Amino acid sequence: YQARAGQVAYGYAIGMLCAEWHIPFIPGDLNNAGTFPFPVRYESVAGVSGADVLRGNGDSYAKIMVDAAKKLEAEGVRAITGNCGFMASFQEEVASQVNIPVFLTSLVQIPMLLNMYGKEHHIAVLTANSASLTDELLAGAGIADSSRLTVQGMETYSHFNDVILKELGTLDEDKMRDEAVQAAKDAIKRDPKIRAFMLECSDLPPYSKAIEAATGLPVFDWANFITYVYNATVPHDYQGIC
Repeated sequence: YQARAGQVAYGYAIGMLCAEWHIPFIPGDLNNAGTFPFPVRYESVAGVSGADVLRGNGDSYAKIMVDAAKKLEAEGVRAITGNCGFMASFQEEVASQVNIPVFLTSLVQIPMLLNMYGKEHHIAVLTANSASLTDELLAGAGIADSSRLTVQGMETYSHFNDVILKELGTLDEDKMRDEAVQAAKDAIKRDPKIRAFMLECSDLPPYSKAIEAATGLPVFDWANFITYVYNATVPHDYQGIC
C-alpha cells in the first residue's frame, strides 16, 4: 500500500462526477450514499449545474469534467461514473483522458441491451427530457442506430417535472413512483415491441422494482450498472463446496 499526499480517505473503487442539483436524493438515487453496498467517492463538479448538462453544453464544460476525472483517478478510484445521463456529451472526451473505465451515462448500456434481444424487439428508454435525448447525444454513448429505441420522456409528468427539471426542492416518493410506472405503461401502449426498460435518469432507480412489477419486463437502471462495474473492478472470491 502506498500513501497519497493530502488524501484523507481511501477505499473508493467508484468515483462519481456530480453536477449540481437542488433535488432530495432518496435511497436508490445515485446521489444517496446508502444506495450502494460499497463506498462511492462523490466529486462535485463546481460550476456545472444539472440544467447545464441537460442543455447539452458539453464543449463548455469538457475541461472541467476531465480535470475532475483526473483528480478521482489520482485518488485511486478504479472506475468513474456520473450523476446525469446527459453527461453522455462528455463520455468520449473524459474516457480518452484517463486510464480507467468511464461510464458517465447509463446510456452506454444500450448497445449491450440491443444485442441481448432479437432485431424485431425494442428497448424503452425512460428519460428526464426526451427533447434533449438527441442522436448526437446517443452517439456520445456509442449508439449509432436509435431505430429500436422507444423514448419516453418524463418531462410531461407533472411531479417529475417539478422535482427534477424545475428543482423545486420537494419530492413525494409515491407520486414519483406512480408517474414512473405510468410512463412505462404509456411506452408499452405506444410500442408493443418493447421487451425491456432502460432508465436514463439517475433519479429513477428507486422505482425500478415498481416498473418491473407493473409491466413484467426487465428494468436496467444505473444503480445496478454501477454495482456491475464495481464487481468487475473489485472481484470477490467465490466460496462454498463442490
